[in-house]
Amino acid sequence: MPVIEHEVEIDAAPEAVFALISRVEDFALYTDSVEEVIPLGEDRYRWQVRALGMAMSFEVEVTECVPHEHLAWRSVTGVRNQGSYRLSAVEGGTRITLSLEYSLKSRLMEKAVNKAATPLVRKLSEEIVGRVEARLKSEV
Repeated sequence: MPVIEHEVEIDAAPEAVFALISRVEDFALYTDSVEEVIPLGEDRYRWQVRALGMAMSFEVEVTECVPHEHLAWRSVTGVRNQGSYRLSAVEGGTRITLSLEYSLKSRLMEKAVNKAATPLVRKLSEEIVGRVEARLKSEV
């Protein structure tokens, strides 16, 4: 499975960052690519996403939630994927590490998609983290 990683530091405590990213249903507030996240119960969510001009819908379940440190998920429908946000305290804030793995049915398609997916995921991650950071600053 291809793995895409993105790491960034922001000026906010891990507790504050985790409080926002652990509210999965709010991710539509953090990026224009996520149209809606619908809670389904039992840590499951349906995501409605528009990326690269395509609309996609898939369900994920949160597989691990360690307050202030780690939030992980895996898909249960749609494109097979799993990922996590890891938070660690650094001087002046929080280091956020996003890791995303996905699998497509065709290796050739996987290679082609990976060329577009890597910069797209990084862009989305930067957008999400930027909006989370802006929201935290506005709450102060």
